Amino acid sequence: MSQKMKKPVGETPHRQDHDQRVMALDLPRAELSQDMQGLFDKCEEKIGFIPNVLSSYAHHDAKLAAFSTLYNDLMLAPSGLSKLEREMIAVVVSSENKCFYCLTAHGAAVRQLSGDPVLGDLLVMNWRAADLSERHQAMLAFAVKMTRASAEIIEADRQALRAAGFSDADIWDLAAVASFYNMSNRMASAVDMRPNLAYHFQARDPA
Repeated sequence: MSQKMKKPVGETPHRQDHDQRVMALDLPRAELSQDMQGLFDKCEEKIGFIPNVLSSYAHHDAKLAAFSTLYNDLMLAPSGLSKLEREMIAVVVSSENKCFYCLTAHGAAVRQLSGDPVLGDLLVMNWRAADLSERHQAMLAFAVKMTRASAEIIEADRQALRAAGFSDADIWDLAAVASFYNMSNRMASAVDMRPNLAYHFQARDPA
């Protein structure tokens, strides 16, 4: 093998500049408010990098604030849905929409919260192949129907969620999370948003 063809173990083409590409649009970062700069500083402190979705929105401080506020309310605020369940919804909706960014970022979140990298990959590829509880089957089936044919949702679909243990407040939260990721998926695909390289390696067994 020639020297030109040799690569360090684990290296892939263009890996070095992977994180330099955030999205396809050339939008310079705006001057951020104290709150939004604080958000970026917190990301650096807690996870070691700024998620590219936030960097993408950072061309406009108000848009970044609106996105992060809605995300925090839907994904982190108290809810009858656990954080893992909300991440599961994000992954399955993103799988339906084939959103590279969200599948990578939220697939990593499912692996971290569940401690199960197999579950993360199953939800990315085909959630129906996963060994899920009746509650989670009902939850994800509803999220998929919302994504594919929301106008076809009827009372029987909501009743199926109630039978699986979801309150009406839970159904609202489920629908809100699924709606948010349908929007986010389309936005990420439209601007070719790229996930941070770190997401690919998070919560995977090195063995």
